[in-house]
Amino acid sequence: MRQSLQPSRAPGDYQFVHRVRTRFAETDAMGIIHHAAYLPYLEEARVEFLRHVGHPYDAVRAEGLNFAVLEVMVQYRKPLLFDDVLDVHLVLGSVSRATFQLAYLLTVAHEMRATAVTVHGCVDANGKALRLPPWVVAQSAP
Repeated sequence: MRQSLQPSRAPGDYQFVHRVRTRFAETDAMGIIHHAAYLPYLEEARVEFLRHVGHPYDAVRAEGLNFAVLEVMVQYRKPLLFDDVLDVHLVLGSVSRATFQLAYLLTVAHEMRATAVTVHGCVDANGKALRLPPWVVAQSAP
C-alpha cells in the first residue's frame, strides 16, 4: 500500500475546489448516491485541477505521459443524495520520483460527506514507470 496521506477535514487546507451536482442516475436502491459514483467525482476534480494549474490532461497525454491510478481510499461519512451540490476539495500531497498522492474532502453546504485519497503513478503509453515532470513536483512545494 502506497497511500500515506491523511485527508484533512478542514476545507481551508485544500488548494482547489470543484463543484459537481449529483445525478438521479447515480442513486441506488436506497435512494442515495451509490458508493461507486464517488470515483468519477474524484476524477472530474483531478482533471479540472490539472487544467487549473496549466496542464490539461490532454496536453499531459500529448507529452506521452499518463497518471495511472494505483490506489483509491474513500471514507464515507454521510450519504450524498440526488441533486446535492457537491464541493470536491483537492490538495496535492506526498510526491516521490514517480508517484503522487491527492487528498480530497467532499462537502455539501460546508458539511463533510466523505474524504478520499488517490495515489497516481506516472507512466508512458505502454505502462512503463517514468519520473514525474518537474511541474508536478513544483505544485507540491509550499
